[in-house]
Amino acid sequence: MKFIIDDKIPYIHGVLEPFGEVVYLSGPKTTPEIVKDADAIITRTRTICNQHLLEDSSVKFIATSTIGYDHIDTDYCAKAGIQWTNAPGCNSKSVEQYIASALFVLAQKKGFHLKGKTIGVVGVGQVGSKVAHVCELLGMKVLLNDPPRERAEGTEQFCSLSQIMEEADIITLHIPLNMQGEDATYHLADAHFFKALERQPIVINSCRGEVFDTLSAKSALKDGLISGLVVDCWENEPSIDKELLELVDLATPHIAGYSKDGKANGTSMSIQAVSRFFGLGIDHWQAQQVELPKNTHIELDGLNLSEEEILSKAVLVTYDIRTDDAALRINPKQFEKLRGDYPVRREFPVYTIHAKNVNRVTLETIKELGFEIA
Repeated sequence: MKFIIDDKIPYIHGVLEPFGEVVYLSGPKTTPEIVKDADAIITRTRTICNQHLLEDSSVKFIATSTIGYDHIDTDYCAKAGIQWTNAPGCNSKSVEQYIASALFVLAQKKGFHLKGKTIGVVGVGQVGSKVAHVCELLGMKVLLNDPPRERAEGTEQFCSLSQIMEEADIITLHIPLNMQGEDATYHLADAHFFKALERQPIVINSCRGEVFDTLSAKSALKDGLISGLVVDCWENEPSIDKELLELVDLATPHIAGYSKDGKANGTSMSIQAVSRFFGLGIDHWQAQQVELPKNTHIELDGLNLSEEEILSKAVLVTYDIRTDDAALRINPKQFEKLRGDYPVRREFPVYTIHAKNVNRVTLETIKELGFEIA
C-alpha cells in the first residue's frame, strides 16, 4: 500500500509505515504523478483533491485532518468511487478559545463589557455550538442561526439571519463554504449584508475566507457600517489583502483551530478512518506526546477585579490573540510559514487554576469553561 501524507500533519510520522510505503509532501508538491499509484491521501486544506489530481490514480480513500472539506471535490470522488472523510469537531474547542480571547481583547480595546451584549452565532455545528456556550457563560445574549439545523429540529432555538443583522452587537461566522444551493454561503457577507446591519456590529470570521466579500468588508469598515472586524480566514490565502489587514482590529493567519489539541484530534480521526477503511487494526489510535506549554498552572488573584476581568485573565494566559495579530502584521508575506511553524497552544482543560479572592460563582464559571481548579 502507498500513503501520501501532508508533511505538516503532526504526530503521524511512523504510524502507517508498518502497513506500506509512506510519502510525506507539502500540499503544492502533491501532484498527479505522485498520487498516481497511491492508495490513500491524508491531507489538509492546502491540497486540492479534484479530478486534475485524482484522475487515472489508484487512490481509494482521502482523509482530511480538518473540519472543512471544500478542498475535496466530493462530486468527482463519488463518480470515481473514491471515499473520503473529514474530522468534524476536531478543533472546535480551539476555535472556542480563539473567540473567547478575541472577545476579551475587543472589550478591552473598545471599552465595553461583554455581559449583556448580543452576539449572533451564524452556523451552529460543533464549533458554533461551543462558541455559543462560552458566550452564554460570559453573560452574553446569544442568537443562533443555522438553517439546515432549523429545518431538521424546528424553529424554537434558532432565529433568522435578518434578526441577527438587526439585533446583534457582535456577529461570529462558523459556517462551511457552500458555493451553491439552498444553503449557499459564498460571499454571504456581501455589500447587502453589511448595509442591512442595524447596530454597526463587530464581525468575526474564523470559518472560511470566501464567506465574506473582501471589497465589501473594506467598504463596511471605511463607511462605519461595522464597528470592527476580526479576520482569521481570508479570501485568496495566502495572498491576503494588505489594505484589509491594515483596517481590521485583529488579524491572524488562519490559526483559530491550531491548538495542539485540535491538531492531535484531527490526526487521530484521520488515522482511525484510514484504519477502518483498509482494515489496519488501529481503529482506536490516538496521537501521543502532545506538547505542553512551559507552565500549565495559573495563579489567579481576583482581589478588586470584576468577574469579567478574572475570566479575561484566565483565558488570555492560555491564549492571547494579540500575539498572532502582531506576527501577521509584521510578516504578512509569511502567512504560510506562520501557520506551518505555529507555536504550542493548548486548550483550557490542560490548565489548572490556583485562585484566591475569587468567589464560588466565578470559580464555577471558570470550571465550566474547562479549566481544572486546584
